[in-house]
Amino acid sequence: MFLGEYRHTIDTKRRLAIPVKFRDELGLKAILTRGLDNCLFVYPQKAWDDLAQKLNALPTGQSSTRSFVRLMLAGAFEGEPDRLGRILIPDQLCQFAGFKKRVVVAGVFSRLEIWDEQRWDEYRKKAEASGDEIAEKLGELGVY
Repeated sequence: MFLGEYRHTIDTKRRLAIPVKFRDELGLKAILTRGLDNCLFVYPQKAWDDLAQKLNALPTGQSSTRSFVRLMLAGAFEGEPDRLGRILIPDQLCQFAGFKKRVVVAGVFSRLEIWDEQRWDEYRKKAEASGDEIAEKLGELGVY
């Protein structure tokens, strides 16, 4: 399970050191793909395989479904952490997420999210400001 947020720097070769806390759970191969809200999603291989099977089973008759499946699958890359725990982030994913130099690696239960630091700070402040409203909606769903 991935939990917590960590601030890191992407080096000039587009490598990011995965926080030590997450390395064992992530394993020897990770899948990086475009996420929602202009962040990247990073999955361990098993979690990715499960998600990809679900996406593959979706009907292709709806344009929005096709678009989402393409977003997730066509934009995916395999990454293998090096001996220092760094993973290479492909240029097109760096561009998609608007990475400059500083990023936030956030653990979101079954996946990691990688955010441009400034974008994360703005997103987090907005989410924190509407926390009560979000909790009420989750309560209506029986989650909270």
